[in-house]
Amino acid sequence: MSKPEFVYVIYIEASCEKVWDALIDPEMTKDYWGRHRNSSDWSKGAKWQHEDYDDPSKVAIAGTVIESERPHRLVLSWARPENLGDPDKVSRVTFTIEEQFGSTRLTVVHSELDDEMLRGVSAGWPPILSSMKTLLETGASMPMTRRRWKSGE
Repeated sequence: MSKPEFVYVIYIEASCEKVWDALIDPEMTKDYWGRHRNSSDWSKGAKWQHEDYDDPSKVAIAGTVIESERPHRLVLSWARPENLGDPDKVSRVTFTIEEQFGSTRLTVVHSELDDEMLRGVSAGWPPILSSMKTLLETGASMPMTRRRWKSGE
């Protein structure tokens, strides 16, 4: 039996390059992703971490860059740090960035999910991506995503 996946598509009035940068630039992610930064050199095979912006020793998610084709495709393995050694607890997220009629279509496919991670990403991706869109289109993210999130919110 295959594991579930979460798919989210959003259209953003910004270039593919700006959407790519918004996914990886720590100064941008802190504003729309609960005061966290994504840290890596983003080359294929590199390690990456989703860490607290003010205390990088607090890592929420970690993994490996599986594919990196700037500015169109980024594929990451994704797990809580304590679960990196358990293949059943490691999921995969694929960001596909495509130009569409002067705007950008961002498709996020988060696959190979266990039940707990499916619940988490189903609640997390919509506000995160909506706030990223707002940031790119208006210059300011949504206030709800600028603060730190606590489990269960």
